[in-house]
Amino acid sequence: MSIKYDYEAVVIGSGFGGSINTCRLAKRWPGAVLLLERGRRYPMGSFPRSPYDIANSFWNLLPEQRKRPKTIAAQEAHGLFDIRNFDHIDAVVSAGLGGGSLIYANVFLEPPEEVFDDNWPAAARKEALQPYYAVSKEVLGARPVPQSSDPRRKVIRTELFQEFAQSEGRESKLLDINVFFGNDFENPTAIGLQEKNRYGAVQTSCVYCAECDLGCNTHSKNSLDLNYLHVAEHQYAARIETEALGQKIAPLNERGEEDPSATGEHGYRVYWLDLKNGHVECSALSRRVVVSAGTLGSTELLMRCRDLHKTLPGISQQLGQHFSANGDFLSFVIDGKKPANPNYGPVITQGTDYNLLKDFDRKHAFILEDASYPNFAAWYTEGIRPGLSHFHAFVRTVRLMASRFLQGLGSGHIGYAFNELLKGSLSYTSIVLLCMGIDKGNGVMSLCKEGFIHVKWPYRDNRGLYDAIERMGKRFRDWTGAKVFVPLPNWLWPMKRNVTVHALGGCRLADSPQRGVTSAAPETFGQVFGYQGLYVADGALLPSAVGANPVATISALSERVAEGITGIRPTADL
Repeated sequence: MSIKYDYEAVVIGSGFGGSINTCRLAKRWPGAVLLLERGRRYPMGSFPRSPYDIANSFWNLLPEQRKRPKTIAAQEAHGLFDIRNFDHIDAVVSAGLGGGSLIYANVFLEPPEEVFDDNWPAAARKEALQPYYAVSKEVLGARPVPQSSDPRRKVIRTELFQEFAQSEGRESKLLDINVFFGNDFENPTAIGLQEKNRYGAVQTSCVYCAECDLGCNTHSKNSLDLNYLHVAEHQYAARIETEALGQKIAPLNERGEEDPSATGEHGYRVYWLDLKNGHVECSALSRRVVVSAGTLGSTELLMRCRDLHKTLPGISQQLGQHFSANGDFLSFVIDGKKPANPNYGPVITQGTDYNLLKDFDRKHAFILEDASYPNFAAWYTEGIRPGLSHFHAFVRTVRLMASRFLQGLGSGHIGYAFNELLKGSLSYTSIVLLCMGIDKGNGVMSLCKEGFIHVKWPYRDNRGLYDAIERMGKRFRDWTGAKVFVPLPNWLWPMKRNVTVHALGGCRLADSPQRGVTSAAPETFGQVFGYQGLYVADGALLPSAVGANPVATISALSERVAEGITGIRPTADL
């Protein structure tokens, strides 16, 4: 019996791994690749900004009954931000066409060779991945923020972090960021002007609005829907289904029937829920499947297939092991004496090295990056500032307003009064410190009793790294003359927990199923042990933390997975 397949490949998830594989596989099999993305499309100008819209931009599916705040848990929502609460750690992931690229901080940074220790198979180490780093970097348009005499291109906090690095005897360098400043790197396009990128999508030369992490409404961020996915859909006729949640993967036998004893040589039936139409279940037959739903999503889907649906019983027991938060550590230095202006520029521009890129020290290796937040958040910051700190300015403002009406003073005095009220802005002199480092990667993911992913994070095991970051943050506070240093986590109830935006691991690359979940052999790179044609391509593959922002490494690994599937060496021409 000849099986009639609907697709040559089904890709689940549209983050870096999913977008890269959708594009590469669609080039190999035009019109025969299906991408399933649980989130929505976000065309230019569609990301939420008003308080009401942002409050309703979180992810929640009622049937899942996950732990959510009461205001979110009561309603179905297919929003951009999916916040997961676990033991001693919270994770933020994205739902939308383009996955995490819609809200990430744009940095493309290769980790040093020393990161690739014995946990990394030889075929997945730095030297082997170097060509794939190079290709993905070119596609994503990574480059430093332009330097010129135009005052609008001056980012004050960049200079502040560079000066702090000098005071510490550390090296600060401008980082390559995946932000659109025009197609000509040597001659950036004027701020705010639009043009088509090299792949045919319209983008705006970065407007320095500091809104990268909320979704870029001007499409100045080189998110995946503007390069890999744009080409996959418009040039290679990939079918993209949004608000389509992958549910189950079942291998087929030679008759095309679902058979849990099958190992993939006859393909798979993939099930998903159509969230736009009342959670109707849909399915398709495919010769191969690429799972790219992110560390949490991919691990959860494979665990549910193995342990609940019993369709993939042969997956390694290493599934869910070696979870890493990539050493993520967020902190704030508030009300300093040096200008920072964190409300201007791309969200990250520079990195200061602390024994990661040079003089590697695995126990304490991290990188410090500047971070911004949008203008509306600055207004909020001013609004919640303690009232007494503005008391004298407020009295002066009221007095001058009264004089304006009672004594006929010129309106200029009112302008001066508002200047008095707002000068010395708390937000202007506050600083966001974003750090990433080499944590131990010894977290464990499992299914909770409701059948959904749960993470246990042994944060105490990483206190050496966190303490080193905290000491640096306190020195930053003292150097700026700031009043307050607020680390997250701060080890005090109820904030005794990490927050990660770089969850890694769970489907570890390895040379055997006793060491991991996916194969690192060149001919089957990324394929799930025991299952032909079933692949993982996302952050779940990483055997350990990389310290640097992991997008570059995830992209390189995903390009390598796609090459193994298609047999085509990747180039930046797509």
